[in-house]
Amino acid sequence: MAITKAAQKAQRQNKRRHYRNLQKTGKLKDLIKKVKNLISQKKTEEARNLLAQVYKLLDKAAKKGLIKKNAASRKKSRITRMISKAG
Repeated sequence: MAITKAAQKAQRQNKRRHYRNLQKTGKLKDLIKKVKNLISQKKTEEARNLLAQVYKLLDKAAKKGLIKKNAASRKKSRITRMISKAG
C-alpha cells in the first residue's frame, strides 16, 4: 500500500496506463488474429485490405513503447509474408 501522496498518485496513474495498454494490446492482437483467419480461409484480398490497419497499429504501439521496434517490424514482415504466400 502506497503511503506518500506522490506514491498514491503514481499508483493511480499506473492503473490508468495499465488499463489503456491492455486495450491497445487487445485491439492489436484481435486485428492480427482477424488477418490470420482471413489468410487461412483463402481470403487474401480482404487480408490485404486490413494490412494497412495492422501496420498503423504496430507502428503506433512501437512508438509508444507498448512493444519493441524490432518486434513490430518482425510481426509486419511475417504477416506480409503469410499474405504473399497465400495469394
